[in-house]
Amino acid sequence: MLDSLEAKFRFNIKEGMIELEGSQDFVDKHLDRFAEIFKSAIHQAVVLGVESNIIHKVDSLMPPSDGKQDALEVASSGLSKKTANNNRHNTKQSSPCLPPIPVDLKAGENKIGLREFYADKHPVNHYEKTVVFAYYLTKFNNHPDVRYGEILSCYEEVNEKKPSVVDIVKNSVRYKGWLEHCSDKFVTRLTISGENFVKFDLPQQKNKKMMIQESMVLGESRLV
Repeated sequence: MLDSLEAKFRFNIKEGMIELEGSQDFVDKHLDRFAEIFKSAIHQAVVLGVESNIIHKVDSLMPPSDGKQDALEVASSGLSKKTANNNRHNTKQSSPCLPPIPVDLKAGENKIGLREFYADKHPVNHYEKTVVFAYYLTKFNNHPDVRYGEILSCYEEVNEKKPSVVDIVKNSVRYKGWLEHCSDKFVTRLTISGENFVKFDLPQQKNKKMMIQESMVLGESRLV
């Protein structure tokens, strides 16, 4: 009697159900088989639904010019790229904290003091100041190699704001040619070009005045 009864098993794909019609024996016979198929289908539908949601959210954040890249690949690589960019940014911004190195900068029996020498040369920017300090340490303190910390002590001695000596020396070596790198880290050396600049070209204002005066004298002599 039970076998003759019609049985229904309903499954709606949107609601997670499917509908079967047949005898009770038919439903009982195939129920376990279809149950496994339904579970697998439901699992895949859920997974695809989650992935689709993620893709939709990522695509909404991507500019149109990026094209149709794999959204999941972009999403997974975005964090690593951002972290790498932050690391590069931190590396770029970070600079070594170099302490001043004590050095004798006062006047003595056989040398002029740094303050007086600095005032006489009158450097106007950090490149000129740094090469003046290197010249003083080389010529008056007999330091063929100048450590960056000694340059910082020179800034303190003349009561000037300290720059990033690492950057100043690097650019002076590259663009000015007044200094050169040494084998040791944070050590520089005065070049012939730097020596000539400090010795003959500074102070620039005084040199300009001398040139004007010389031209005036030459002009007067020609008139006479």
